[in-house]
Amino acid sequence: MSTLELTYTLDEIDTVAKTILDHLYSKIVRFNGAMGVGKTALIKALLKVLKTEDRVTSPTFSIVNEYSIPNDKAYHFDFYRINSIEEAYNFGIEDYFNSECWIFMEWAERVEALLPEEYQTIDIAVVDDKTRTLKLNINKQYLTNYNAMAEPKF
Repeated sequence: MSTLELTYTLDEIDTVAKTILDHLYSKIVRFNGAMGVGKTALIKALLKVLKTEDRVTSPTFSIVNEYSIPNDKAYHFDFYRINSIEEAYNFGIEDYFNSECWIFMEWAERVEALLPEEYQTIDIAVVDDKTRTLKLNINKQYLTNYNAMAEPKF
């Protein structure tokens, strides 16, 4: 396994989003980081690069937001308000995970037991008021398989 590490400012976030998409082997991505670190801002940038025309907002209260992208959909989850695995089952989390659509997850540790096997993790940390670092784990075992089925690139 290798790690992609990037340091960026908000002005560079669209370029960072493009770089991330070039290194993904899974359409299921987990975002880790403290409250206010910029998880939602990065997800907005990813959706912009994926060409959504929808207004992207945080799903803190709705738990999940759905976005249209060309020839696909994306689901943005914020599991912060989930108190039990049963709650996730009640809104059909398994159907989302089996959808083959893009899935971006914040606070996924709250549903850890339900996460599919093939997902990628992005860890985001604060450097200062304007700067963030991220680490994207890349599992080469899956990368070859995913890139073969992902042509053309996103």
